[in-house]
Amino acid sequence: MESRAINFGAGPSALPTSVLQEATKGLLNFKGTASEFTAYLQSVEQNIRKLLDVQPTHSILFTQGGGTTQFSAVVLNMLARHRLLHPQLKDEDRVLDYVVTGSWSKKAAEEARRMGGSTVNIAADSRKYSKDQKSFDNIPTADAYSFSNDPALIYYCANETVDGVEFSAEENSPASFPFQLLPKNALLPLVGDYSSSFMSRPIPHLSDHAIIYAGAQKNVGPAGLTILIVRNDCIVDVDAATRLGATSVPICLSYKTLADHNSLFNTPPVLSIYITGLVLEYMLQLGGLDYYADLTNRKSRKVYDALKDGENKGIFKSKVKEGSGSQMNVVFDVLGEGLLAKFVAGAEERGMKGLKGHRSVGGIRVSIYNAVTEEETDQLISYMEQFAGQHEVIKE
Repeated sequence: MESRAINFGAGPSALPTSVLQEATKGLLNFKGTASEFTAYLQSVEQNIRKLLDVQPTHSILFTQGGGTTQFSAVVLNMLARHRLLHPQLKDEDRVLDYVVTGSWSKKAAEEARRMGGSTVNIAADSRKYSKDQKSFDNIPTADAYSFSNDPALIYYCANETVDGVEFSAEENSPASFPFQLLPKNALLPLVGDYSSSFMSRPIPHLSDHAIIYAGAQKNVGPAGLTILIVRNDCIVDVDAATRLGATSVPICLSYKTLADHNSLFNTPPVLSIYITGLVLEYMLQLGGLDYYADLTNRKSRKVYDALKDGENKGIFKSKVKEGSGSQMNVVFDVLGEGLLAKFVAGAEERGMKGLKGHRSVGGIRVSIYNAVTEEETDQLISYMEQFAGQHEVIKE
């Protein structure tokens, strides 16, 4: 087979070669039939449950529209739930808490404000703790958070793809999410956007979440599919809430619509679901999330070590404070006139694609999702070391 490019892009991401080969066969002949999709969808759900240890308290739903559509859907569904729980409360007294740590959580909070009908409280904003008061270069420590007493939702983004910051999986880390500070309600309205770290490691306190959502196009499949893990008490009768004064919820954004029809109310993204199912089976064969968490740790540690070496040589500069860096998306600048373009061009000559940073922040972004192998990561490390050695700034 002709040599394939190494995809370090932020999405759509790489997919395992063996999965692509199997998918090619399935496109021509899916298990000898064209009528087994419902059963296949159920198997995809069961494998998600196995990999993440999702309990029966939560439903797994499949939909379209990506994470951006969920910016709106979570607000509508959780406000409907809050209306049913507190029908007499005035709209301005309904509060939505947002933790803003990067471009995507900022966009989510902006969408909540745009929709109106409630008060948006920024429970924490990491820009306040950056060097320039503008950059998303850190995860705030626990003393930075101010949660409301009874919010309709509490939103955070586990991994910020653009800005390269991520909540730590280590609960004793200053960069971990402060679950201990959340309101002591029996059923927390906690919403986590896990799009770019989904299935790279276990999700901390999964059962405490009201909603977890993730676009498939980073770690588990092609673009077009969004996976939802919704606690059953958050699948509410949105029409009943509307009769009490809540904003009407479009039928395909209602979690109850999805749940009542087993995610088949309209034609689902069949190809994305099919390939996602193959990826999940492949993950289970390799050892599940224990295997991938170890792999992710090794790959990211190597990239950060190479980045640190390049910083010591005066060529690279991390965009993120130490301890807050993402394991999925490593971001840095290349210092020196014309060296950024030279670094990208040299990488592409070596078959390494997608390394340019997001247009809003520039620099370099190395996305090392699950399907990027350790061997491919090592090729990038070798190039980073070679480049830094060639352009080292000699300190007098």
